[in-house]
Amino acid sequence: MTDKGKLMSDAFQLFMKESPKQARAWMDAVRALGDASALDTKTQTLAYLAVLAALRLEGGVPFHVAHAKELGASREEVISAILVGLPAAGNVVTQSLPTAIRAYDER
Repeated sequence: MTDKGKLMSDAFQLFMKESPKQARAWMDAVRALGDASALDTKTQTLAYLAVLAALRLEGGVPFHVAHAKELGASREEVISAILVGLPAAGNVVTQSLPTAIRAYDER
């Protein structure tokens, strides 16, 4: 099992440290939304990676790649999740590809 704290962006770690009440409220909402999803956890995590790539939020990619891998996602599934947004978002999603591959291979 990986130390996920090391995979979190500096900004998110600072948010958690400096605003613990807001961070706790945020995480409670994230958990509740996950619980409400009809998707299995692995599929939901892969879909989340696609959203991160489309929105160019690379800071969250290593954490969520590690989570996807823990849930049994293959390297190819992670790559496909990053690239699934190509038709809608364009090649901006490829910017997350090196980060995702590096995160997968390092864990």
